[in-house]
Amino acid sequence: MAKRAHEDPGLAAGVEDKEARREAKRLKKEKAANRAETAKNAIVGNGEKHDDAPENDTLSKEERRALKRAKKEAAKVASADDAAIATPTATENTDAANKAARKASKAAEKAAKKATKTDATDGIVSNGESSTVSRHAGAEYVEDAGLRSLPQSEIDTFIKDKRLAIEDTQGQQLRPIIDFKYLPLDDDQRKPFAGFKAPTPIQAACWPYLLAGRDLVGVAETGSGKTLAFGVPCLHHIAKLSKANRKSIKACIVTCVYGGVSKDEQRKLLNGTHVVVATPGRLNDFIQEGSIDLSSVQYVVLDEADRMLDTGFEQEVRKIISTTPATGRQTLMFTATWPPSVRELADTFMSKPVKVTIGDNASGELRANTRIVQEVEVMTEQQDKQPRLIQLLKQYQSGKNKQDRILVFCLYKKEATRIEEFIRRRGFNVAGIHGDLNQHKRTESLEAFKAGTVPILVATDVAARGLDIPAVKLVINVTFPLTVEDYVHRIGRTGRAGQDGKAITFFTDAEKGLAGALINVLKAAGQPVPEELMKYGTTVKKKGHDAYGAFYKDTTEMKKATKITFD
Repeated sequence: MAKRAHEDPGLAAGVEDKEARREAKRLKKEKAANRAETAKNAIVGNGEKHDDAPENDTLSKEERRALKRAKKEAAKVASADDAAIATPTATENTDAANKAARKASKAAEKAAKKATKTDATDGIVSNGESSTVSRHAGAEYVEDAGLRSLPQSEIDTFIKDKRLAIEDTQGQQLRPIIDFKYLPLDDDQRKPFAGFKAPTPIQAACWPYLLAGRDLVGVAETGSGKTLAFGVPCLHHIAKLSKANRKSIKACIVTCVYGGVSKDEQRKLLNGTHVVVATPGRLNDFIQEGSIDLSSVQYVVLDEADRMLDTGFEQEVRKIISTTPATGRQTLMFTATWPPSVRELADTFMSKPVKVTIGDNASGELRANTRIVQEVEVMTEQQDKQPRLIQLLKQYQSGKNKQDRILVFCLYKKEATRIEEFIRRRGFNVAGIHGDLNQHKRTESLEAFKAGTVPILVATDVAARGLDIPAVKLVINVTFPLTVEDYVHRIGRTGRAGQDGKAITFFTDAEKGLAGALINVLKAAGQPVPEELMKYGTTVKKKGHDAYGAFYKDTTEMKKATKITFD
């Protein structure tokens, strides 16, 4: 071969070129070995951390995986120096390993800086623009710059004057949204508030926490604006859904389901709805038959929670909530009182809730609206009620007040029917609403009363809660309810949304067992207590169990059983 190369100059040139390629391969092999050794020392050498290596504790799961892959790649390349032949592929692997290691290191540094800025995903952090950002469970509330710029003294004065109490175990301190302009809404969403002067205290205090995704308990008197307190964040949540989740929502579809009407029509309406407003019984019916699936519900509100428990719906409520997601669900509870039964329900289904209380009532005891003037007329004879009722109707339905709305409450359905007919025969325009009427007739009567075409409505306690009827000037209790809680909710149909109201109650010997509780309600609201009522005494009868009455004994207070073993 050498002789032929000597004789043939072209062949000699080829041999020299081959020698050059061998030398180039040798140099590449050395270079690859050096790089591999560097990577090995930087990442996996002797089990020690390099000065630039990130701490695993600050890395996310994805970043730790990337770093692990880089280590494996570097280890493979480091072992290449033991191979007989080095190829260009080894060099490429080494470069890839180093690149991956550098990428993982940068990602770790970024994560560490982020962790230093805020040590939790939930809570309040600064966004560097003199405003506050609160994040929780995927929701984010950015405090308006104008609200943030208000002096703290103005916020403190608002909290004191409105008798606000906000308790949060998380330690968040979000300013109440004291003006509608500070709500994070677009112009279209803000239009409905044009006729309102300012948010009510319960709305102002609740909105920041609810917009931030927190669970919340609101304790406030009747007519305080609780519906808008949870309604606005609900609609805001829907508007903020991703395009994939909301499927191009252009209108919020709300469906109301309740008993007394055909299920078929309601079942059809449930298809494609965004918000379901329901009574516990009918909602459970639809859940059991498979007409509604709550497994992906994100926003749950229990309104009038104390009333639900008082009327024996606790098990129904527990069944409903058990069908909703255990995590990722925002749960709200609004109530006029804060008894142990409601607290237990909140502890069971809510995650570190914020508690907002309106008024000097941190314990959540039963309180009446202080804007309602309460008058109690003690009567010795039952037959005195009807003549006195007509006198009051003539007094408050005359002259310029002829169209003022008056709500008359009775205890029983038959009594309501009798009183309605009695008033009608005396020449008054009146309608009725009670359990013996079908749903269509009830709705018709209620709508006529709301519109003012019928100024007097006779009702049982079916209308005592949850109905927002504007401009009810007077509530007359012909027969006192079975509980003082129902009394507070009855008179709460007047004096709503910051307006004044009046309630007149007929009280007889038949209700003397409730005199003590009524006296406490009157005193707490700063109302006069008649001497005739004081004669019945101030003793308050202990409330019995919903199902077992006075014979119920709480098993949590019973002596622990003793185990006996026989030889």
